[in-house]
Amino acid sequence: MLAVPLDKLKVEKGEDVLSLYQFGTQTARHWFCSVCGIYTHHRRRSNPNEYGVNLGALEGVNPSDFPGFDWIDEVNHPSDR
Repeated sequence: MLAVPLDKLKVEKGEDVLSLYQFGTQTARHWFCSVCGIYTHHRRRSNPNEYGVNLGALEGVNPSDFPGFDWIDEVNHPSDR
């Protein structure tokens, strides 16, 4: 996950197949690919001035190439501990 200011994220291609998912307070906005199902990015509830971007969804980027990142499986969220 990479934090990006709202005005710095530009979807270059595939925006037409992104689907929006919201739940709970409807504050956070989560986008995913309607074709393959991968989560791409979300507008954060904790900081609505940022997007959280899934590095694994970026073409040509391998998240494992960046040492020092904690891996989260999206099932066991760190805030749940």
